[in-house]
Amino acid sequence: MITLASSHSDWTVLRPLLFESIGQTLTMVLITLVVGGLLGLILGVVLYGTRPGNLFENAVVYRVLDIIVNIVRPIPFIIFLAAMQPLTIVVVGTSIGTVAAIFPMVVMCTFATSRLVEQNLVPVDPGMIEAARSMGASKLTIIRTVLIPEALAPLILAYAFLFIGVLDMSAMAGYIGGGGLGNFAIAYGYQKFDQTVTWTAVIIMIVLVQVVQGIANAIAKKLLKRQQ
Repeated sequence: MITLASSHSDWTVLRPLLFESIGQTLTMVLITLVVGGLLGLILGVVLYGTRPGNLFENAVVYRVLDIIVNIVRPIPFIIFLAAMQPLTIVVVGTSIGTVAAIFPMVVMCTFATSRLVEQNLVPVDPGMIEAARSMGASKLTIIRTVLIPEALAPLILAYAFLFIGVLDMSAMAGYIGGGGLGNFAIAYGYQKFDQTVTWTAVIIMIVLVQVVQGIANAIAKKLLKRQQ
């Protein structure tokens, strides 16, 4: 007879596995956010800049990048993991493990970030950009000293939202042996009918999201006060 939950969880065995899983999740999420977030910021600035009437308007470049982003972004990550497997093997030498999970996570994060960045740069007052242009500022200087600073508060909130998506991707990475809290919850909780283990992983992920969102909200609030 199959029970719905085990009578107790052996935390002498599970505790080190949990800490290892937390470490794997944080590794995947942080590397993905740093690398994918930076690449996405660059791509997002290019998307914004090549839009009609913007700093380096180029309809062809914008249209091509726009189509690529629109193709990649809606793909469910679990399917994207499978589709990226041949390229993952070429780049990292394997399709199994934490490193193999990080590569497709970075790629997906890059495209997701680029759209968030573009959308948060669009509302920036064009008058400020034109004023900087009239003063002889280069395009790179305008991006660095006007565009990004003016959109910094919403960008920080966008990256906090992105953290949730990346955390979700890290949970799915368990399907290719990527480890992390998702794999811990499935392997030692769901598959062993141990709800305590499953909910422990869930609660830790909820706490991580709340902490990151709280920090982002506080920073964005301070930045908005300075701009007023």
